[in-house]
Amino acid sequence: MVRKLSDPVILAELEPIAERNLNRHLSVTTDWNPHDYVPWERGRDFAALGGQDWAGPDSQLSALAQAAMITNLLTEDNLPSYHRQAGAYFSMDGAWGTWVGRWTAEENRHGIVIRDYLLVARGVDPVVLEQARMEHVTNGFGPTAEEEEQHPTDFLLSIAYVTFQELATRVSHRNTGKVCNDPVADRMLQRVAADENLHMMFYRDMCAAALDLAPDQALEAVASVVENFRMPGQGMPNFRRNGVLMAKHGIYDPRQHLDEVVRPVLRKWRIFDRDDFTARGEQRREQLATFLEGLQRQVIKFEEQRDRLLAREAQRREAPAV
Repeated sequence: MVRKLSDPVILAELEPIAERNLNRHLSVTTDWNPHDYVPWERGRDFAALGGQDWAGPDSQLSALAQAAMITNLLTEDNLPSYHRQAGAYFSMDGAWGTWVGRWTAEENRHGIVIRDYLLVARGVDPVVLEQARMEHVTNGFGPTAEEEEQHPTDFLLSIAYVTFQELATRVSHRNTGKVCNDPVADRMLQRVAADENLHMMFYRDMCAAALDLAPDQALEAVASVVENFRMPGQGMPNFRRNGVLMAKHGIYDPRQHLDEVVRPVLRKWRIFDRDDFTARGEQRREQLATFLEGLQRQVIKFEEQRDRLLAREAQRREAPAV
């Protein structure tokens, strides 16, 4: 029987690899300034300083772009929760602590630049945005009660989750930029998405090292994350409504989740090619494969329903007025 490794042992074993990946990240990342991506000439005072408060026509963003921008920004705003989680799971000592600090500082730029853009360009109602931020950050983000009971302090579950989450966030930011119909917003979100990709690479490669160190344990964590994945924005005001709108128009939908997030990462880890699992691990891998088959069927069903819905909406728009 394979001995289960504790989190402290895994962290200690992986710390030299974390240090190498941290150094690699620092060598390839690009330092940038949020103020360089904001169209300041569009800004003007709000009523408290003698100007005018926001009104709907002020925004040049479509309803879809507004929903996606708000969802992405509120996700970034919850950074204090993510920092607490990272510190608890990864430790604040040595290379792990340095990474947590650096990652937090880089992520903070994302919330700064998106908010500055939205306020200066009057892209969304700033009062509603602030109310949503207060609610979402107050509630925070963390494991559900069920997850906490099953995995009270599980480093492997956390490192697997953030791998998929960072990649999902990259996809969402990049596609949001494309629907804004504003080259300034598109350039800004390209910059943010590039950061998210580098963060994903750190976590992905650390999880790969964990798979080499403790194959069965790491596989269990990976499979659990894939089968129960939830975006960090869940729980924010209007998340479901905005998420449906974003999925409907291809900003982040089930197909992208499966084909651009889940499958590429599993391929990179060689989950279905490895030969170092025990019989128990092989069984868990088969369960994961069955889940992915079901997910593929769900994707096809979603796309069929979406296509019918979009076709009906197009017909109504094209129908002559009576």
